[in-house]
Amino acid sequence: MSMNDPISDMLARIKNAQAVSKRQVRMPASNVKLALANVLKSEGYIREASVEGEGATKELVIELKYVEGRGVIDRLERYSKPGRRRYFASNDLPRVLNGLGIAVVSTSKGMMTDAQARKEGHGGEVLCLVA
Repeated sequence: MSMNDPISDMLARIKNAQAVSKRQVRMPASNVKLALANVLKSEGYIREASVEGEGATKELVIELKYVEGRGVIDRLERYSKPGRRRYFASNDLPRVLNGLGIAVVSTSKGMMTDAQARKEGHGGEVLCLVA
């Protein structure tokens, strides 16, 4: 089965797992998904992200984070989609909840948050918004 938008699939799996209070969620691994998971981990939205298996059977395992029984992630939505890519210059990057959330940006220097991209002067494709 082909998948048109693996990032949307990843975000949907995280939201669904968190809605039923799963401890972890598994999905097919890719370098883009791992980079996105590492940004979420560095910002404190998930506990851990690791890759298990090898070859075509690699799986990305994400351990979700909860505070007092409630998921840390309130909002997780895809911003740039395959049908409409959204690119921004560093000074035009969107702010999520006036700085309380993050926008994950894919730049020529790798994936980073909107704040890091602004600081380093990189623009790029805004993949998703997290709050």
